[in-house]
Amino acid sequence: MRQYLLKSILQIVPVLFLISIIVFVLVYVTGDPVSLMLSDTATDEDREILIAALGLDQPMHIQYFRFLGNMLQGDFGTSFRYDMPALPIVLERLPATFELAIAAMIVATVISIPLGILSATKRNSFLDIFVSGASVLGKAMPHFWLGIMLILLFAVEWKTLPVSGRGSWDHLILPAFTLGTGIAAEMTRLIRSSMLEILGQDYIRTARSKGLIETIVVYKHALRNSLIPVVTIMALQTSTLIGGTLITETIFSWPGMGQLIIQAVNTRDMAIVQAAVFVVAFLVIVSNILADILYRVLDPRIKYN
Repeated sequence: MRQYLLKSILQIVPVLFLISIIVFVLVYVTGDPVSLMLSDTATDEDREILIAALGLDQPMHIQYFRFLGNMLQGDFGTSFRYDMPALPIVLERLPATFELAIAAMIVATVISIPLGILSATKRNSFLDIFVSGASVLGKAMPHFWLGIMLILLFAVEWKTLPVSGRGSWDHLILPAFTLGTGIAAEMTRLIRSSMLEILGQDYIRTARSKGLIETIVVYKHALRNSLIPVVTIMALQTSTLIGGTLITETIFSWPGMGQLIIQAVNTRDMAIVQAAVFVVAFLVIVSNILADILYRVLDPRIKYN
């Protein structure tokens, strides 16, 4: 296990190297970075001074290695909108995004595990058909549409929950439910199929033949093994959560990293975009490593060679 984790950590290096190339190219894909940073009244002399200051008059590979060296020191440049280093601005918004993502995952887990188990144990019943249909509907609903509908219903019509912002726990309910619904739909279907497979195993039939009550068979013997693929999908949903926050945070004015990225893209503040893309990629890599560790916790029989 230790050798496997060490190997996984070492594999992060080439991945981050490729990400650094993508992040570097982002500046040039979006247009001339000098034109983005200068006002319309800037002269040609101002343009030449800025080009020399940014090192854009040097060959492309020299610019990249300069960018790579700065990136290794946590320097992604200065945001011209905030007039501050980009990385601290992104990291400042990260706790709000974590709060929303964790709340959304809790909502998804609380909804999906009971419904997935009930759907599997009541196979082909009306409940199973209803849960399966609701899962398809939940997966098909766009985040922005669901968020707007929840605002109209709970904030405008019933006036029971706040419309936007981040403050007390009730500010978190609507955005967390909006973001967690799609994940819950996918996890419910996965738990159902995994439970159906586990419930057909020989050791489950043996447990039932020993006279164990169905609750113990389902929740003690079957559920734990059926959670292994769920851990996989939860790790893969990290990128979905971060991507979903881009829209959800904008709808609910949640002051997280997603809203910051949208604002940076609209204003072409590429230093913020570069730092945010790198942070998101790093979080996805770490979540995949944590998923591998959870596999071993859930099933000690899993060996890493």
